[in-house]
Amino acid sequence: MNNNDTIRPVVAIMRPERYLDGSSKLAESYGFKPVAIPMIELRNMKDDVFDTFMSHVLGGISDYVIFTSANGIDYTIEKVPISQRQAFIDALNNTKVIAIGPTTREQLLELGISVLGMPGVYSSQGLVEYLCSQIDGKVIDIARSAFGSPTLISGLEDCNASVFETKVYTLVRPKGEQQEQLIQKTLAEEISVFAFTSSMMVRSFFEQADSMGEKDEVMNILNRSVVVAIGKPTANTLNEYGIEVNITPQKYTFEEMLRKVRETYYSIQTNNINNEE
Repeated sequence: MNNNDTIRPVVAIMRPERYLDGSSKLAESYGFKPVAIPMIELRNMKDDVFDTFMSHVLGGISDYVIFTSANGIDYTIEKVPISQRQAFIDALNNTKVIAIGPTTREQLLELGISVLGMPGVYSSQGLVEYLCSQIDGKVIDIARSAFGSPTLISGLEDCNASVFETKVYTLVRPKGEQQEQLIQKTLAEEISVFAFTSSMMVRSFFEQADSMGEKDEVMNILNRSVVVAIGKPTANTLNEYGIEVNITPQKYTFEEMLRKVRETYYSIQTNNINNEE
């Protein structure tokens, strides 16, 4: 083992496979040693209202179109027939396109889609607060995952908008040796920091631990470790499992999670040691 590995905090990165390489390199650049094992997997899906969503955009019915992730953009464009893609992008540019955060905005811009703006807080509640004063009587279309927060729909409807949602991808729990290894590493207390970026990830992690008969012990270990949640919904899900969340960054991005952990990790560890004494 490299001597540097003994002093670098080990961070568990449980994001989908497509993000692991980039996330690991980012973690290393912040001084962490990553253990990268996916606890959620993305799968394409097309629901019964996707064609209605397309017709709203192409027909100029949508006043606003909201994308809540870069994944949602990719899976949306993938479902649009190739012969209609440029027309679809042109039509989006005739609406007010809203991105939930900077990663989503960058993905839209790369596709040549103009972005009207994004909220100061990268969350469903942040989107509601950002848009509420502008959307009375407006038609809003949303393309997102099957596990999107209901807060976004109900909040926009409370602001007197007509809201239409299409679910363009879903999340599932991967099952295999890798996922078992993550729990084993947790039990061996080889991990210093657990970085959770969604409620589904939390549930998958504990379902894996439960399937191995180790849920209670894993809960105890996490409460002696540093636990990071990317936003309040994820933090609330962790709380439901009896887990204390040490860090919730104000900006809901993976890089901000790492920055905040680097900033506060050693003070949290010192507090944990003092509490045990």
